[in-house]
Amino acid sequence: MTPDVLIAGLRAWFAAALPDHGIYALMTFAFVAGLARGFSGFGAALIFIPLGGAIVGPKLVSPILLVIDGIATLGMIPTAWRSANRSEVFVMAAGAALGVPAGAATLALLDPTLLRWSITIIAICLLALLMSGWRYHGVPSTPLSSGVGLIAGLFSGAAQLGGPPVVAYWLGGKSDFTRVRANVVLYFSISSIFSAISYYVGGLFVPAVLALTVVILPSYAVGLYGGSKLFGLAEQRTFRIACYVLIAAAAIIGMPLLDSVLR
Repeated sequence: MTPDVLIAGLRAWFAAALPDHGIYALMTFAFVAGLARGFSGFGAALIFIPLGGAIVGPKLVSPILLVIDGIATLGMIPTAWRSANRSEVFVMAAGAALGVPAGAATLALLDPTLLRWSITIIAICLLALLMSGWRYHGVPSTPLSSGVGLIAGLFSGAAQLGGPPVVAYWLGGKSDFTRVRANVVLYFSISSIFSAISYYVGGLFVPAVLALTVVILPSYAVGLYGGSKLFGLAEQRTFRIACYVLIAAAAIIGMPLLDSVLR
C-alpha cells in the first residue's frame, strides 16, 4: 500500500466517522472545559458534557471526554502523586470501582434524550451544591470516603460528572486547596481506568469517538495548559465564579429543548 493510498483511506475514514456539524463548537467547548480542569482539577465535564451532548449525543461525548482528558492530563499525574493524600484517594477509588460500571451501563442502555435531561438536572444540582458553599467538615473515614467514591463513580460512569461530590467532600477538610487539587487529579486518573474498561465492555468506543478525539484533543490540551498556568496566578474566587457561570450556561443551553441554539 502506497502512502497516497493510505492517506486517502484515512481521509475517507475520517469523513465517514466525523459528524457533519458542530466540530468547531466542540473544539471551543473543549478549550473552555480544559481551562476549568487545568485550574481547579475538575469542572470539565460540567461544561463539556451538556454542551457536547446537545451536538453529538451523550453516548459519544462522554467517551470523548474520557479519552481526551485521560491523554491530556497524563503530565499532571506525577505532581499529583507526590502531593496527594494517597491513602484517602485509594479508599475513594475503591468505591468508584463499583460505581463506575453501574454508571456506564446506564449510559449504554438509557434513552439518549432521557439521559440528556438527567445530565442537565444532575449538573444543575451539582452546581447548586458547589455554589452553596457546603462542605463536609468532619473527619474522613473509610466507609464515608468509599461511599462518596461510589456516588462519584456512578456519576462518572454515566456522564463523567463525578467531580463535585469529591470536591465538596475533600474541600471542607483540613487539607489546603493544593492538596485537594492533587487528590482530585489522582483520583480521576484512577477512576478513568475503570471508566475506560466499562465503556469498552459496553461498546461505547465507536469510530466517531476516535475521530473526534483526534480533532478535539489539541483544543482541550491548550485549555488545560492555560488553566494550569493560571493556577497560583489568578485569584481562586474570581476564577471559581467564572466557572460557575460557565457551568450554569452549559447546563441550560445543553437542554434538549434548546438544541436549535447549538445546531
